[in-house]
Amino acid sequence: MGSVAVDSAGIFPEGGEDGSKNLDAGALFVLKSRGSWLHCGYHLTMAIVSPVLLSLPLAFTLLGWSGGVLCLTAAGLTTFYSYNMLSIVLEHFALLGRRHLRFRDMAHDILGPGWGRYFVGPLQLGMCYFAVIACTLLGGQSLKYIYLLSSPNGSMQLHQFIAIFGGLTLIMGQMPSFHSLRHINLVSLFLCLVYCACTTAAAVYIGHSYKAPKTDYTVTGEGINRVFGIFNAISIISTAYGNGIIPEIQATIAPPMAGKMFKGLLVCYSVVISTFFSVAISGYWAFGNQSQPSILSNFIVDGVPLLPKWVLFIIYVSTLIQISAVTLVYLQPTNVVIDRKFADPKKPEFSTRNIVPRLVFRSLSVVIAATVAAMLPFFGDMMALAGAFACIPLDFIMPMVFYNVTFKPSRRSFIFWVNTAIAAVSTVLVAVGAVASIRQIILDAKTYKLFANM
Repeated sequence: MGSVAVDSAGIFPEGGEDGSKNLDAGALFVLKSRGSWLHCGYHLTMAIVSPVLLSLPLAFTLLGWSGGVLCLTAAGLTTFYSYNMLSIVLEHFALLGRRHLRFRDMAHDILGPGWGRYFVGPLQLGMCYFAVIACTLLGGQSLKYIYLLSSPNGSMQLHQFIAIFGGLTLIMGQMPSFHSLRHINLVSLFLCLVYCACTTAAAVYIGHSYKAPKTDYTVTGEGINRVFGIFNAISIISTAYGNGIIPEIQATIAPPMAGKMFKGLLVCYSVVISTFFSVAISGYWAFGNQSQPSILSNFIVDGVPLLPKWVLFIIYVSTLIQISAVTLVYLQPTNVVIDRKFADPKKPEFSTRNIVPRLVFRSLSVVIAATVAAMLPFFGDMMALAGAFACIPLDFIMPMVFYNVTFKPSRRSFIFWVNTAIAAVSTVLVAVGAVASIRQIILDAKTYKLFANM
């Protein structure tokens, strides 16, 4: 297949042998198609397996044992199926000579210009930028935990650590393209296995020690509170499995694309299965309905570690480094928009004309994210809200719609009704989950304080 070019609407029709000269700067500089299926697997893993999974025991407190395991399994199977459907659609259009490099390009071509410009594009950008804010908060919390290990009575506040982590992200955020993150993401993949293994072992250790808290597995809440809690938990699990950048990740694959995304998904979900279930089950088993929004918070009680300090140090450092890589992954859609708007594709990528605006506006986006993270450090409620409003529509609904509209399977076929059922149920979950997450924020608002030292 020849190279692809882009028209003014952002769709990639069949191009000539050197169609790359017609790409906008965002696609040309950030979404370089040079990677292998293994690189794709690294990117997919970093987009899904992040320290957000440390909130899964909290979701179990709202669902109980059977509900938690069932929802975690169902969400895993559904997202794997959904991401595979999306990759099949992307490969189909690539074979037609219209390779889509962005989610908004898919929506534009399949559903119409309005869907790409006013719904999918803004929704994806908002979700990814929210992920950057959440990762910056987690990075600051990890730094604070490391600091408290060495200085339990230290006076530094959370917002100061968020600023430090933001400074690191500001430097690393200048990486030129998504493909340039491949080695960072490989290292981070091993680090996520390290901190998940250590977290699981730590939870089991505490659960069997004399320091073990009295565990209660009763589902929290009663009546309407329990109902809303269930949907809140579903939103948290959806966010943990959320990706939202499948087209951008597939865009990093060098042609031919056939079958490479599926191999990448297999790499990713082998890590997902081994980490999500181990952390969720061990954390809930050890702490029951006392599980915190991040299970790491349960490892220290009243400033006293329940584990040897060296174990906590390994967990916190590996979490810190891995969350840095996740932050860079979710910065890429913002970088695409920045380069598309302010860079000149006719000039060399590293010319002064392109480096200066890239440095200024990428740095500005990181500074804004760090400021918001420091002002509103309430991770659990933020996760549920993001899951309801963005992750479920992008990861559970749109892939089904894209597949059915593109291939038009018979209404008597099994795949048509599976896709329709997933989209319909997910739509209900969006509505109820949004209400539940907003309601929880309102209930917790009395505890909110700007620049709180959580």
